[in-house]
Amino acid sequence: MPLRFDILTTFPEMFATEPPAALGVSIPGRAVRSGHIEVHATNIRSFTTDKHQKTDDRPFGGGPGMVMMCQPLWDAVHAVEAADPRPATRILLTPQGRPLTQPLVEELARMERLILIAGHYEGIDERVIEKLAPLEVSVGDYVLSGGELGAMILIDAVTRLIPGVLGDDSSNLEDSFAQGKDGQRLLDCPHYTKPREWMGTPIPEVLLSGNHAKIDQWRQEQRLARTQTRRPDLLSGPGSGG
Repeated sequence: MPLRFDILTTFPEMFATEPPAALGVSIPGRAVRSGHIEVHATNIRSFTTDKHQKTDDRPFGGGPGMVMMCQPLWDAVHAVEAADPRPATRILLTPQGRPLTQPLVEELARMERLILIAGHYEGIDERVIEKLAPLEVSVGDYVLSGGELGAMILIDAVTRLIPGVLGDDSSNLEDSFAQGKDGQRLLDCPHYTKPREWMGTPIPEVLLSGNHAKIDQWRQEQRLARTQTRRPDLLSGPGSGG
């Protein structure tokens, strides 16, 4: 059964799955067409109770921006959950959440259904967040206009790990941050293709040797060296193998 993504948003048109939309091309698009994932976008405005379909209002206490109200989001989440019997994991995209790391992506890829809440404006009324108790996830230490782009990032990262989505299921095993047999999570090694020499720079000779053991050793050495230089924190963190 495909992994189902439900996105709750005030901009459902952003989640079209036909080209040239972001989720309609490349790996996510192929995953949709091959039946490995389902993507359903729901407009939170459909669950408002006023004629203007208002989902936000001024914050109590004053200050800039608008805050998304409780009732439309509460009703939207429960209506969407009732539309499919598969157990759903609620996720709120927010800069205050748990960082979206590869271990978390691997965890989410094992789920049957993910409900992604894409907030907008200044934020969401804290009371509905407390009642819904979603997993709060951040795609980085910066602020976006809304959670829609973060939701797309999460969908893309998770989709890559679903068996059968990539042309070769081993492709993601050597990606940056993938966990190796030794438990380490390293950056990827350099890659090369034709021509053998470009602007006076040849590719490393070992890649032409045909000796796969030496090539594997070289790649591992490159991963380790690149990680030590660019992301030494990975070598000392959880799952580093050290």
